Amino acid sequence: MATAKPIYTARNTRASFRLQWSITVFWRDPIDTPTWVEELTAICTKDHVRILNHRQVDPKCSQFLIGSPPAIAPVEMIRSVKGRLQHLVRVDRPRAFQRNYFIGSVGAMRRSQVEKYVSSQLNHHRMADPRVQQRLAAFQISDSNIDLAQRRPSAHGLFVYNVHLVLCRDGRWMETREDVLSRTHNMLIRVARAKGHLLSRAGILPDHIHLVLGCDRSESPESVALNYLNNLAYGEGMKPVYQSGYYVGTVGEYDTGAIR
Repeated sequence: MATAKPIYTARNTRASFRLQWSITVFWRDPIDTPTWVEELTAICTKDHVRILNHRQVDPKCSQFLIGSPPAIAPVEMIRSVKGRLQHLVRVDRPRAFQRNYFIGSVGAMRRSQVEKYVSSQLNHHRMADPRVQQRLAAFQISDSNIDLAQRRPSAHGLFVYNVHLVLCRDGRWMETREDVLSRTHNMLIRVARAKGHLLSRAGILPDHIHLVLGCDRSESPESVALNYLNNLAYGEGMKPVYQSGYYVGTVGEYDTGAIR
C-alpha cells in the first residue's frame, strides 16, 4: 500500500493495549512435574514476553498464558518460550520438543462478543440527523464469510491471531462527508487485502474506527496498527488526520477468565 515516508511510527505513536496469548508446546517424551517455570518466567522477560500462567495439560503438553507489548509478533513469542525452555532443559533433553505448536489470541471478551460490539457501534453513537445516520450505515463492514475462529496453519504449527483495533481522528473531528467516508471504507478493504488480513468487522464512525481482523503470526500488533494509520493518512493526501495513538487488544474464542 502506501510507500511514502510514514507519518506514524513506533517512536511518535502511543499505544493503549491488552494483548494476551495462549501458547501450547508438545514434548517429545513425557515429563514429570515441571521445575523450570519460575526460571523460564524470569528469563523470558528479557524478550518482553511475560509468562502469566503455566499449566501442564498432560505429560507431553505444556500450555502458557502470555502477555506481550504491541511490538512483539506471535512468532517471536514462540521462539522465546520454546527457545528459552529448550536451553534450560538441554542437558537432559537436547531435542525436547516436537516441531508443532499452537498459539492463539485471548481477549477480555470472546471474539463473538467483540464482533457484536463493533457491529452495534453505529446505533450506539447515533447521529442527530437521520440522513447522516443513513449515510454512515452504507459504509459499515460486516463480512459473514470470514470466520475468525478457524485455526490457520503455518510451517510448524497452528495459530489464531485476531485483534480489535481502534483509531481516532485527530481532535476527535466529526467527519461525515460521503466522499471521505467512502475513501476510508475502500482503503480499509484495500489494506486488508494487500496484507492478507481477515477483516471481519469495521465500525466506521465520524470520529473513530473499530476494526476486528485476523492477522499473520509474523506481524506485530504495532505494525498492523501503523499500517492502517499510514494508509488512511495516505488516502487523505498524507495528512495526519488520525491521532498519533491507537488501542489494540487480542480477541479469541475464550476470554481470559476461562483460560485462567
